[in-house]
Amino acid sequence: MRKFFISISLLFVPFLFYAQDLNYAKDIIQQLASPGFKGRGYVESGEKIAAEFIKAEYEKIGLEPFGADYFQNFTVDVNTFPADLYFKTNQVILEPGKDFLIEPLSPSIEGTFKTYMVKKQDLTDDQKINEIIQSSVNKILVIDEREYTSTNPEEKKKLNGVIATLKYNPQIKTLGTIILTNDKLTWGASTKQGIKPILIVKKEKDFQIGKKVELKIDAEYIRNYKTQNIIGFIKGQEVPDSFLVLTAHYDHLGKLGKNEYIPGANDNASGVAMLLNQAKYFKEHPPKYSIAFICLGAEELGILGAKYYTENPLFDLNSIKFLVNFDLAGTGEEGIKVVNATVFNTEFTILKELNQANDYLVDVQSRGAACNSDHCMFYNKEVPCFYIYTMGGIQAYHDIYDRSDTLPLTEFEDYAQLMIDFFESFSTR
Repeated sequence: MRKFFISISLLFVPFLFYAQDLNYAKDIIQQLASPGFKGRGYVESGEKIAAEFIKAEYEKIGLEPFGADYFQNFTVDVNTFPADLYFKTNQVILEPGKDFLIEPLSPSIEGTFKTYMVKKQDLTDDQKINEIIQSSVNKILVIDEREYTSTNPEEKKKLNGVIATLKYNPQIKTLGTIILTNDKLTWGASTKQGIKPILIVKKEKDFQIGKKVELKIDAEYIRNYKTQNIIGFIKGQEVPDSFLVLTAHYDHLGKLGKNEYIPGANDNASGVAMLLNQAKYFKEHPPKYSIAFICLGAEELGILGAKYYTENPLFDLNSIKFLVNFDLAGTGEEGIKVVNATVFNTEFTILKELNQANDYLVDVQSRGAACNSDHCMFYNKEVPCFYIYTMGGIQAYHDIYDRSDTLPLTEFEDYAQLMIDFFESFSTR
C-alpha cells in the first residue's frame, strides 16, 4: 500500500480512491467473465456481447471516438465447438474442461470407434512406429504420456515430432488421436480446421481408455467472422497530437460445447478492468498528452486485432510516446514482470523507481523482448512499449477455473496507482 506522510486528512484520500477503483474493477471482471458473455469467443456472439459492454463503459467514462463509432471492424476465420462434446469410454462419460479438452483445430466426428493404445516410449523405435501406423488404421490412436519420465531434451524433441506426425499427417490413416496426460488442461483457439480430431485426457493414473470410445464432437468452422477493436481517447491538454496508449485484449476462448465455457477472468478481463480504471482516472485528471485506450479483439487467435490495428491505425503510430499493454492483471503477490524492460531501460528505470519510492509492489522484474501479447505488433512497428503482467497467486489460465470469484486482485490497487504515476511522469518530460 502506498505510504503518505502529509496529514491525517489527506491520508484517507488515496484509500477512498482505491476502494472505488477496486470495486469498479471487480464489477467489470465479474461481468466480462460471467456466463452471459459466453467466454467472449465466437459462439453465440460472446465477443460481440463483450464489445458492446466495453463500448458502453467508454461512453459512461466520456472517451471520444476517433470517428463515428468506437469500433474498428475486421474479420477472422475461426474453428468453434458450439454443440455436442461427448466422450464415453469404459462406461464413463468424461466432462469437457474437467476431464478432457478437444484440440482447437479439430473437426467434427461422431460414432463408436476402436482404439489402439501405445505408450510414449513405444515411439522411440522406427520399426515400432511403422507397426503402430499399420495397426492404427481406421482406429483412434491413444498415446499414453502419463508414465513418460525422460528428461533428455533431444529425445523429447524427437518424440514430440513423431507425435505431431501421427496426429496431423493426412497420409496416416488413423481416425483421430487421444493423448493421456498428467499435465494441466489448457485450451486455446484456432483459425484453421484440421482433418482429424485430437483429444487431451487428464485422469488418474489408473484410468484407461477402453477398447472402444464413443465420441460426438460438433465443430463449426466460420470464415470471415466479423469482429472488432474498441478504441477511444482523451484529448491532451497541452500536446494533443502526441499519444500515450493503453491496450488490453478483451476476447477469450469462448464456449467448450453447449454447457461449458472458459471465463477468462484473469486472462484478460483483469487487463480490461485495469485499462478502464486508468481511463476513469485520466478523464477526471486531464493529461498533458492525449491518451488512447484500445481494447483489442482476436488476441487468442494469434494477436490478430493488434495486427489489424497496426496495419490500419487511427492515428500516426509515430506519434505514440509510449504504449503499455495489460494482459493478466489480477494477481501480484510476487509483483509484476515487464516485457521489453531491457529494450526501453529509461522507462523501466522510472517505473522501478516509482515503485520503490512508494512501496507499491513487492517486485518489478525485468524481461527482454517477447512476442507473447498484443504489444508485439506495435513493437514490430517500432512503437516504444511494455507488456506488463502480474505474478504469483492462482494458476488458472486458459481453463474453466479462471473465474472472477477466485481471482484475488491482491495488488490491483497498488498496481493501478503505480501505472497512474508512470503515465503522469511523461508530463514532466
